[in-house]
Amino acid sequence: MFSKLFRKTPLAWRQLMKEKTRLVVAVAGITFADMLMFIQLGFESALFDAAIQPHRNLEADLVLINPQFQTLFSVKSFSRERLYQTLGYDGVQSVNSVYINTGQWRNPETRLDRAILVWGIDPAKSAFKFPEIQQNQDHLKQLYQVLFDQAGRPEYGAVGDIFKKTGNFETELNNKAVSVKGVFSNGASFAADGNVITSDSTFLQLFPDRKPDQIEVGLIHLKPGANPEKVRSQLAAGLPNDVKVLTPEGFAETEKNYWATGTGIGFIFGLGVGVGFIVGIVIVYQILYSDVSEHMPEYATLKAMGYSDRYLLGVLFQEALVLAVLGYIPAFFLSFGLYQITYAATLLPLTMKLERAIAVLIMTIVMCSFSGAIAMRKLRAADPADVF
Repeated sequence: MFSKLFRKTPLAWRQLMKEKTRLVVAVAGITFADMLMFIQLGFESALFDAAIQPHRNLEADLVLINPQFQTLFSVKSFSRERLYQTLGYDGVQSVNSVYINTGQWRNPETRLDRAILVWGIDPAKSAFKFPEIQQNQDHLKQLYQVLFDQAGRPEYGAVGDIFKKTGNFETELNNKAVSVKGVFSNGASFAADGNVITSDSTFLQLFPDRKPDQIEVGLIHLKPGANPEKVRSQLAAGLPNDVKVLTPEGFAETEKNYWATGTGIGFIFGLGVGVGFIVGIVIVYQILYSDVSEHMPEYATLKAMGYSDRYLLGVLFQEALVLAVLGYIPAFFLSFGLYQITYAATLLPLTMKLERAIAVLIMTIVMCSFSGAIAMRKLRAADPADVF
């Protein structure tokens, strides 16, 4: 199909190159529209990836949560008794509990407090997949010793650098002295700028109002060969409705759905993509419409020579495709650079993904094709009689 379109005189390319200033303006406009879509989609993806990072790093085959649990930003507790009840089901090998709450971390240099997500785990059991945590779990057995997320916001202080140099870092968490005995890398998110992992005993000391038998997440480990989905179905049917059984990926989807549908953030990013798409349509339409208007006598002459509307419309469509490609290429590389700058400034996992690059390319082609389709109405008005 495309070989037939381009095997003849490249009329579309020559028309675009004839007005170089107009071509540059058109490419710049499409590049701007594509960058707007790249940035909005990138931020949305970074939001989701950062929000579900800790969920996917939990060491569990199944997860037990409160059915009203929506986000780590506002956790919901349930009775630890429900977690122990799962041990009576076939396929369940062991269980582990996790406390979650938001604490106040004090930067020892600025003496300013900043909210941080605190995780309380049993130091004798594996709760996270982070190798650094598994290597330093013994340190958590002593009270007021914590592991710090070195990929968090720099406002918490130079914790990672100082710890690597001295092997220790002293500060305050919820106005109580704590000592950093290890670091790991999870990263900041829209819900939390950083994370701290403590033992369950230290957690209860940091949050004295918490009831020990009320937990936020129950981790369920299955016996080798057990089918996670089958066991999940059995637990969901057998346990009371005051708890919910999910796979770790299902747990992550709960958090993702909250930010996508439970807040205005997902709508805002989607609106940004839509605005970029519309801007691109308007820009390309103006360029193609102006091109057709200025060359109406030429198009009418071609019609008088026997060229069909279909051929001339194909030329206009080729112009739209060329503009799409020429605008997409610089947008891709410029957006890639902006991703790196944004990551350095915010520590959000903002990277260029193949599926996003393909999605924006498709939207660009559709955007330019739609603009070409609108401009075709002007081309159909070219009458050979206008030449004479």
